[in-house]
Amino acid sequence: MAIDIVTVVPRSLALPAWTAQLPLALITLVLATPVLAAALSGLLAGGGETWQHILATDLWSTTLTTILMLALTGALILAIAIPAAWLVTMYSFPGRAIFEWLLILPLAAPGYVLAISYYDLMSVSGPLQSAIRKATDWGARDYWFPDITSLPGLCFVLAVALYPYVYLTARAAFTTTSICAIDAARTLGARPVSVLWRVAIPSARPAIVAGLTLALMEAAADYGAAGFLGVRTLTVGLFRAWSSYGDAAAAARMALILLALAIGLQWLERLQRGEAGVQATSKRWQALERPRLAGASGWLAAGFCGLVFALGFGLPVLRLGWIALETGDHGANFGGALVTSLLLASAGAGVSFLIGITIALYARRGWLARLAKLAASGGYAVPGAVLALGGLVALSQMGLNMAGGLALLILIWIYAARFTAAGAQPMEAALARAPRSMGDAARALGTPPLQRIWRIDLPIAFSGALVAALILFVEILKELPATLMLRPANWDTLAVRAYAYASDERLAAAALPCLLITAAGLVPVILLSWRLSRARPGS
Repeated sequence: MAIDIVTVVPRSLALPAWTAQLPLALITLVLATPVLAAALSGLLAGGGETWQHILATDLWSTTLTTILMLALTGALILAIAIPAAWLVTMYSFPGRAIFEWLLILPLAAPGYVLAISYYDLMSVSGPLQSAIRKATDWGARDYWFPDITSLPGLCFVLAVALYPYVYLTARAAFTTTSICAIDAARTLGARPVSVLWRVAIPSARPAIVAGLTLALMEAAADYGAAGFLGVRTLTVGLFRAWSSYGDAAAAARMALILLALAIGLQWLERLQRGEAGVQATSKRWQALERPRLAGASGWLAAGFCGLVFALGFGLPVLRLGWIALETGDHGANFGGALVTSLLLASAGAGVSFLIGITIALYARRGWLARLAKLAASGGYAVPGAVLALGGLVALSQMGLNMAGGLALLILIWIYAARFTAAGAQPMEAALARAPRSMGDAARALGTPPLQRIWRIDLPIAFSGALVAALILFVEILKELPATLMLRPANWDTLAVRAYAYASDERLAAAALPCLLITAAGLVPVILLSWRLSRARPGS
């Protein structure tokens, strides 16, 4: 029985070819406008008293702080993620199968949630310092204790929150590393550390640097953790220039530096990657034979992985749960914030999903498709505060004011500009696995492009739709700076409410919203871990 793949449509009924490019042109305009508006405003705006004050007092210190923060955070991430990925991928030790997915869970908790929890844990009145004083009869000034409200404290929080970006890419790279090269190194008597340093890391370097670049762009974009811990980064300075001084032009000039940092990180990643590649035989896909770490070595590996998980997820989440149960202070009617969060996340994810699937469907259809994809990637690389500022600038140029329904539309627009790339990638990956013969058969039968998209490409793309929708929903649910800047009155989300409670030192009230945000993020993270654990044939 013949299978009806497509319906042949008379050419006289087909739409003109140029109409297929209209969605891409509109998408490119929608996604690129906030970034361009912020950049142009920063370049064209005049110097004003506010800018002169920022230039004289804050700009260089906040820029230097941001650069130091990125350097220290990057070093900590590499020190955490690479050993963890290597141990889990290449060795067998007690609890390895559990740590394989536990180590990804910090992706579910945004940096500001960990900052709130660690502030409570490590403050003078917190449980750690209280236990020290109780055990020693010392006073608060009689001993040294790390200060979480400092640049090193912020770097620690961001590192344990963002290391999964490098852990995932390193683990995937180690999984696909040539077994021949590893076997040869072991046969020649190379110690395990030498195999990692001289074989695995050079082979996986492009993937590791790509993951590190993503993590550092997230760190540069962070406002919640830095603002709560009192570290003056560029994103914090931008937000304060807009909210405290009310000077959008000065904020736009600071946004230019953030844009330059984001572009610089991407350029460095592409520069070091160059033509990097690894040649491997068919044994690349051979099932891994993990040597078993016996005795103390096995327990040391398990202890290291357990410590990483505890610092990045277990300890801060357990502390928030303890606070919520101990005090019973759940805040003033957080149910409204929950409903608002679900509505905004659903609307933003829906719009981003539609744009993302359009980009995925048109991914290989000419220069305009590449431009739309570039606009989506650019928005994902730019901090949310910069996009929000660009939206405000564009709105003011049209003579419109942020109020009511218009504010909601602008907020959803910024969500789409920020997160569309995250949703397009899983669907584009699904399309890449489809056989070209299906599209070739449709073209041979004279089926118009729109019919091919509807009957062939769209059903295939939807195989990645669940992952894309979950990623978009959770990313928007966690988003903080753009929501703070653009939300209408009485439209507080869980993220905004948690940050406001924590800023007012109401940590007990902030605990439950933080836990709800983290719980929502667990679903896609666990799904991601499950798929990654089956990434290598024969595993």
